[in-house]
Amino acid sequence: MNLKHGLEMSADTIIARKEVSYLKRLPEVRPIAGVVAHAKLMHGEIPLGVVSGSPRESVIHSLELLGLRDLFQIIVGGDDTERGKPHPDSFLLAAKFLGVRPEDCLVFEDGEMGIQAASAAGMAWVKVERNGGASAPTETLDRSSNE
Repeated sequence: MNLKHGLEMSADTIIARKEVSYLKRLPEVRPIAGVVAHAKLMHGEIPLGVVSGSPRESVIHSLELLGLRDLFQIIVGGDDTERGKPHPDSFLLAAKFLGVRPEDCLVFEDGEMGIQAASAAGMAWVKVERNGGASAPTETLDRSSNE
């Protein structure tokens, strides 16, 4: 990024500036309706968590602003693991905190790196679009080979 824009900023400075910019725009954040509907439907029925590449405090703040924080038992942010998406670490940590096996998880994901991370964790996933569309759930290789 520094080379592209002719800058000399540390990674920490870039992250801090991005966070300030995000917080300024937070009131404009809109959730993906289908994911919210599913979370509300499943709340109390199955364990639910949020995994994000953003810092956990930002995610919590966003969910609180949207009135959705209480739907989720755990939140894993990008600052909770050493390796972020596309590595599976954050999804595996969420499964551990929720007390469920990765192969029993279904991930709703709007980014390609998150899909790669969910797949690497052995989790089925649904790609959701910002416009409300979604793909059909995938099956993990382990699950399909054991059935």
